[in-house]
Parts: sequence; C-alpha cells; structure tokens
Amino acid sequence: MSIATRTERAPRDLYYSFAQNEEDVRDSLALRHRVFVEEMGARIEPGPAGLETDAMDEYCLHLIVRESATDRAVASTRILPHEAAIAAGRFYSAAEFDIDRILASPGRFLEIGRTCVDSAHRSGAAIAMLWNGLADLIRADDYDHLIGCASIDLRDGLDRAHAICRDILARQPVPTSQRVAPRLALPAAANRLARAVRLPPLIKAYLRVGARVGGPPCYDPAFGVADVFMHLDVARLSPRYARHFLGATVADGEIRLSA
Repeated sequence: MSIATRTERAPRDLYYSFAQNEEDVRDSLALRHRVFVEEMGARIEPGPAGLETDAMDEYCLHLIVRESATDRAVASTRILPHEAAIAAGRFYSAAEFDIDRILASPGRFLEIGRTCVDSAHRSGAAIAMLWNGLADLIRADDYDHLIGCASIDLRDGLDRAHAICRDILARQPVPTSQRVAPRLALPAAANRLARAVRLPPLIKAYLRVGARVGGPPCYDPAFGVADVFMHLDVARLSPRYARHFLGATVADGEIRLSA
C-alpha cells in the first residue's frame, strides 16, 4: 500500500493518513490555527481566515491524525522531504538556526515542523500516531536524518524554558562539531529554576527515539515560543523504537531496515 494512502489505527480509535487533497490540507491548517493562534496567541501574517499557513506549506506533505468516529483532525505535522527542500531553497529550520554543520552529514534529510495536537488528545496517543506515520515514510523512502524544531511555550515563563533547554542539552547533545546556532537567542531569564521541569510531549518523544539536541534555543516572538533544534540520525535510533516503528533489526549496534 502506498505511503500516501496508508492508515493505522490506535487503541483510542485514532488513525493517521497523509493529505490527499486540498480539503485534507485545510483540515491541518485549521487545526494549526486553533492551537497556535486561538490557544497560544501566535501573531501570524494575514492569510485565509481560520487557517495558519506560510510559504513552505506548498512544498510539504501533511500528516494528519483523526478520530475514526468523527474524522475530526486532532493532530498534524508537516513534512519537508530533502528534494522538496532543495526546490524551496532551504529547510524551514534554516530560518531560525545556522544548520550548515548538520546538513554536512552524508545522506538524505526529512524535516518535520508545525506539529500540533488538539487539547483533548494530549495524553500521548496522538503523538505516537504521528511517529507511526513518519516511520512509514522513513522506511519507504530510505531517509538518513530526521530534523525539526520542537517548541517550548513561553507563557509558562522564560525561567522554565531555559531550565528545559539546559536539561535536554546536557542529556543528549549533538557532537560539538555539529552544533547549530540560533539566529535569535532566547532572552535571559530573571531567575534560574533549580527544580526539575516537565518536558513538552514532542521533545520527550524526540529524546525517547534517540534524537539529539542541536544547541541553544531560538526565540520565536511571533509564536511566543522557544524553538529547540532536534536531530535524529536514523542509524542511531533507539533499538526499541527501531523495531517498533521501522520494523528494523538491530545487530552489532547497526540498525537494518526491513525490505
């Protein structure tokens, strides 16, 4: 079955699919508007009413998770394949970070962005379904790297955002030779949190599969978030998730994808 039409169901009766037509894409853009603009207060460029969109959308695949009972879109992410990024002139994250060191790595890249989940579905199942869809694409088209920006909501304070960034950068950093640099640094916090902080679900999911943190965060004032650059070398995917998501075998530390 082709990537474009495959769906997968979850215990909570969710399913994922790749957008097939303009109506599907609009469902994704409308969900983004509800989450980023209506809920989080993002200040976006004027465009179609009720939709959050930008110039990169036309180059992207749109992966959507829906409730099977209602077909309502409850999670989505957009995916920029390597060749589409060449046609667009850049990866989206290059507008926020200098990523030349990462892109110097051999292999093909897949970028995800604008990931959002409806407030009623933030327990983890919807994010897991998105990862299933991404795994489908990686397995089918043989990508070597997954990159993307994961956001930290600044409504909870700069001190919390800095604490999260310190925590994850200490845990799973990219090698120094691959460090990215933010184009707009996150403003300093008035206080330094000493207590542990809860990680945003998407960042937690990235870390679980073995992704590394590219460096210090970038400040995105339009969306009111701190963006963290994440890089997953597919060959370094956590063995547990390699087997679960990619159907891969792991031998001698090497991940081998199923045919």
